[in-house]
Amino acid sequence: MSEAVTDGAVDIPPYRYTAAMAAEIEACWQDYWSENGTFHAPNPTGPLSDPAHPRAGAPKLYVMDMFPYPSGAGLHVGHPLGYIGTDCYTRYFRMAGYNVLHPMGFDAFGLPAEQYAVQTGTHPRTTTEANVERYRGQLRRLGLAYDDRRSVATTDTEFYHWTQWIFLQIFNSWFDADRQQARPIDELIEEFESGERATPDGRAWDELSAVERRGVVDGYRLAYISEAPVNWCPGLGTVLANEEVTPDGRSERGNFPVFKRNLRQWMMRITAYGDRLLDDLDRLDWPDKVKAMQRNWIGRSRGAHVDFETEAGTPIRVFTTRPDTLFGATYMVLAPEHALVDDLVPAAWPEGTNDKWTGGAATPADAVAAYRAFAASKTDVERQADAKEKTGVFIGAYATNPVDGRSIPVFIADYVLAGYGTGAIMAVPGQDERDWAFAEVFDLPIIRTVQPSEGFDGKAYTGDGAAINSTRPDGFSLDGLGVADAKAKIIGWLEANGHGVGAITYRLRDWLFSRQRYWGEPFPIVYDATGMPIALPESMLPVELPDVEDFSPRTFDIDDADSMPETPLSRAKEWVEVTLDLGDGPKAYTRETNVMPQWAGSSWYELRYLDPANATKMVDPANERYWMGPQQPGDVGGVDLYVGGVEHAVLHLLYARFWHKVLFDRGFVSSEEPFRKLFNQGYIQAYAYKDARGVYVEAEKVEERQAGKYFYGDQEVVREYGKMGKSLKNVVTPDEMCERYGADTFRVYEMSMGPLDVSRPWETRAVVGAQRFLQRVWRLVIDEQSDAVRITDDALDDESRRLLHRVIDGVRVDIEEMRFNTAIAKMIELTNRATQVSPNGTPREIADPLVRMISPFAPHLAEELWQRLGNTTSVAYADFPAADPAYLVAEQVTYPVQVNGKVRGKIDIAADADEETVRAAALSAVAGQLSGKTPKKVIVVKGRMVSVVV
Repeated sequence: MSEAVTDGAVDIPPYRYTAAMAAEIEACWQDYWSENGTFHAPNPTGPLSDPAHPRAGAPKLYVMDMFPYPSGAGLHVGHPLGYIGTDCYTRYFRMAGYNVLHPMGFDAFGLPAEQYAVQTGTHPRTTTEANVERYRGQLRRLGLAYDDRRSVATTDTEFYHWTQWIFLQIFNSWFDADRQQARPIDELIEEFESGERATPDGRAWDELSAVERRGVVDGYRLAYISEAPVNWCPGLGTVLANEEVTPDGRSERGNFPVFKRNLRQWMMRITAYGDRLLDDLDRLDWPDKVKAMQRNWIGRSRGAHVDFETEAGTPIRVFTTRPDTLFGATYMVLAPEHALVDDLVPAAWPEGTNDKWTGGAATPADAVAAYRAFAASKTDVERQADAKEKTGVFIGAYATNPVDGRSIPVFIADYVLAGYGTGAIMAVPGQDERDWAFAEVFDLPIIRTVQPSEGFDGKAYTGDGAAINSTRPDGFSLDGLGVADAKAKIIGWLEANGHGVGAITYRLRDWLFSRQRYWGEPFPIVYDATGMPIALPESMLPVELPDVEDFSPRTFDIDDADSMPETPLSRAKEWVEVTLDLGDGPKAYTRETNVMPQWAGSSWYELRYLDPANATKMVDPANERYWMGPQQPGDVGGVDLYVGGVEHAVLHLLYARFWHKVLFDRGFVSSEEPFRKLFNQGYIQAYAYKDARGVYVEAEKVEERQAGKYFYGDQEVVREYGKMGKSLKNVVTPDEMCERYGADTFRVYEMSMGPLDVSRPWETRAVVGAQRFLQRVWRLVIDEQSDAVRITDDALDDESRRLLHRVIDGVRVDIEEMRFNTAIAKMIELTNRATQVSPNGTPREIADPLVRMISPFAPHLAEELWQRLGNTTSVAYADFPAADPAYLVAEQVTYPVQVNGKVRGKIDIAADADEETVRAAALSAVAGQLSGKTPKKVIVVKGRMVSVVV
């Protein structure tokens, strides 16, 4: 399809494969693919079905990338690394006979577009849609083989229609702990009506008022409203999920301080799925690192809930993984926000209260108020720092240790958090370092309940050992028992005596699902006069975002933990206050003014790719079963390969698994998991350079003139290694690379830099190596002077033929195992060999398979050469070469020959030689080393080595 392209230089052949020629070829073939729907994947049913498609009825392969957020900055060269990898992978499998689905969409709701809107007054949709189009253009320029009919953006109204529909299914579901699955809320109501399930207070269902019944049911829903401690970030004007807060207690986006506050928010009961989310990890083909991160985040712990009675009549319940240490509990600590604190605080300090316990306050109430204000100024991370000085105050109340009846003081302290466990702990300083430190500060008793190991002379002992000091006056004793036996015995005693129960708890908290923003999916929820939520009927979906003049939540000081938000939607009064007929006549309702988090759309988008034009269903069941259904008994189903960054291990990946399991339980999908196999690509990083002032200079203009010394002009600069960024002056865009070298060169370079799952530094100067490789491939087929095809029907020599088939075999294995760099290395070796043996023309026997093999990596060049070789259809559907096994058997094998462990010679011998022949040849080769000695032993390792022991 190309015409002669020159760049005006007299020393460059007129038909050399240059960047200019690449640009023409690439644009031509991109148009061809688009016009012909080359990468359309047929569905089994619906508008995207196509019985005449060349892969209709073939084995399927569904491959996905984690879709990008379309920022205004566009892509830099690090972003498409995984996209190019999956493109090479899917192009290969399409040629290998598979019906391949490889879609791409855009995760387009979120804070950046909204913050830009706040700054500029531009509507977030305007900015987002412009960014999406820019990304589409950049991805097209790279020749990525997406089925463009299936592209979605989470901000598309027809997409978030179904996001809202899924929310309604979750809202109208409850988790049956006995069956370990979600069920329709109507079935829960039927159980209450029939008396099969008791109401929380024991009254008959028909004795409850309508409002009371709604309250009971709402308490079971998988999506529910809760007044609970949340992560409040004034700097972003919104609350954040636990997973969106960094380990140092700041917002993942923007790095603003995050505080704990009680707010009324939508939650999702992801904790109900804790066991299934944990146990099903064993059924997934995911990196061990990601599985470990999810296991740690879910944090299943086995222990006991223990009740400590109080004078107020309400016990303090704690969860402990070490109930065997209960005899060592000498005080209790509640989170400052704990709901029981106000009930327990007396009017005056008990007689004899230690002055260290009061914080200098005149009354317990004063002490609690002052300490709460102190704790509120800190992030969760600051509160839990091991190195910080332990602080707290006695609340003036005591609790009773159930095993021995001792009264133990109750404190509040910031190192206990309301959102974790029960918000209360029994403090056992003998076995916990933080409790020991607290006990030292406040002169509290310390009782060891585990025998330290011999020679231990430290403070708190956290290791295993026999129980000590753990006997009741009535003779019940744990003394002498190991940890496991002591735990089992004390749990039995607690349950028998009504002081507690064995329990399993989780680090995982329910998913905070509200955001005080504008640019997000509206909830399909309204509130009636009772203030309770009502789900809108499906016929009223989608609930579209209204236009507003002011996109920002009104909050002021980013460091003020007490500042509260006014959401942008709450100011759209005509939208918020509506009259609707929900089946019982027109009535006034108020819409929910929070929006869903950005994670909502990404929790299910793999399903919408399957059936994006379906106006009546989220996805047709037949299409879901075909692309994602289980392939064999015990298979969880899901996307066959999902590629993206490891940073989403406990955010997107955990949320998507939860949503998918609810949909599976409710019968909407046949697959139990969204992603069967996960692959984490590495990152492309970059060098940055600072001058003597500490100012970054343009990385592109820096030269290494001496080993380890770098210069910007005449000035020496210091090199750093890390991210790409405009401020670091080291950003390289794929647009630049395509302009300077061509998209195929850029693709080949990124895939040849190293293993796909390993991070690597970008080096623009090295890209020329990939370009020279493609130029050699071009010259094998095309004469650079005449543009004539230089292919012959000459037979290959035997050595070249064997190399060809070894390369074919190796490239197939490498691509299937995503070792793209070694596949390219093998093709470079074959190209070099072909160049050496083809001075007057390249045998078709080698040119044809080479063009097909290079097609996944340099698809535009391959299409051009495929056509020039006389083919009339796209190489995308040509059969990938298959190796002839006869040529994979080596004729000769080289054996190193060791004498007493040191290599003293080698032999080249027929690969099928028997052991006696190999032995004789080896002894002959090292005869001079043996000096006439008779070997004690001669060991022949077939095909590898010979070891002679003298």
